[in-house]
Amino acid sequence: MRIRPLKATELHAMRSVWERAGLPYRPRGRDSMQNLRKQLKENPECFLGAFKSGQMVGAVIVSDDGRKGWVNRLAVVPQARGHGIAKRLIAEAERILRRRGRRLHCVLIESYNKDSMELFEDAGYTREDDILYFTKRELKSY
Repeated sequence: MRIRPLKATELHAMRSVWERAGLPYRPRGRDSMQNLRKQLKENPECFLGAFKSGQMVGAVIVSDDGRKGWVNRLAVVPQARGHGIAKRLIAEAERILRRRGRRLHCVLIESYNKDSMELFEDAGYTREDDILYFTKRELKSY
């Protein structure tokens, strides 16, 4: 299994991994191909894929808000789960964030996603129950 930065031509495969993994995404919003291409162009090292026998079986997007690092859109296809792929993607994401000077690594997980909560707790992340997440969405598409 190999983890490496993605190419623009592999963004469709990344979205396929999300679909197969059951990860919700916004194909007409922030996860549109146009937005993903722009983000990849600006931060090419931050889109990672996990490949087994030449096929993408996992993916993650790393982001950095200037203060904190974020592990986003982590997904592994069901057939490849249980082999440490997600943990390896997290470790590579953290390596990128450390290289950028970020020592606080964060992740947002939907309240129903118990498997992801366990995964990140196993990877050393602490659940912060006293923090609530609020959003304000503009009417324009991302």
